Amino acid sequence: MNRTATFGIAALAAFASLALTGAASARTASMVTTGTTSQPIGHYEFCQRYRAACQPQRVSNAVPLTGANWKTLVEVNNAVNSSIFPREDMAIHGKADVWSYPTSEGDCEDYVLLKQYMLQQAGFPTSALLITVVLQSNGEGHAVLTVRTDKGDMILDNLADQVRPWYETEYLYLKRQSERNAGEWVGISDDRSLLVGSLR
Repeated sequence: MNRTATFGIAALAAFASLALTGAASARTASMVTTGTTSQPIGHYEFCQRYRAACQPQRVSNAVPLTGANWKTLVEVNNAVNSSIFPREDMAIHGKADVWSYPTSEGDCEDYVLLKQYMLQQAGFPTSALLITVVLQSNGEGHAVLTVRTDKGDMILDNLADQVRPWYETEYLYLKRQSERNAGEWVGISDDRSLLVGSLR
């Protein structure tokens, strides 16, 4: 069986599991956010270059996690992960923390920006596509894309081809873009007992 077929079957199985179980309890399915917090410097500088991408916005309802929408999430995540070569900002730009839309290579924030853009073009509301900063179990910072759905917050990650509910990832969630303003950030209250708990 080829990789595409295997990947498609795995994606359908994951969707079926979500549909059958619901996405855990209401308390865990969606992240609990706190007040306004600091904007990452890389995102601030990105907003100076792409002001239209960092404006106040109407908060839309969570995305219905239909079979078609799930398929789009999986396809966009896989397409970007397979087409962009991972490379650090210092090697590309000669300095750290440069957020940009990648064409052939980039780091985690660049993957997220491209996925966010592609999903916007596919009709997903901007307020449901939130850049999110996390800590990995090794203590290193990382960025993923949170998609707000009616079955909870789903994570698109350049380190994983599988789209997963946020509570199934082994990250400590720190902050994400505000639903109301793409240029502002809010804190995340992450009280799950995971491997990353030792980082607190």
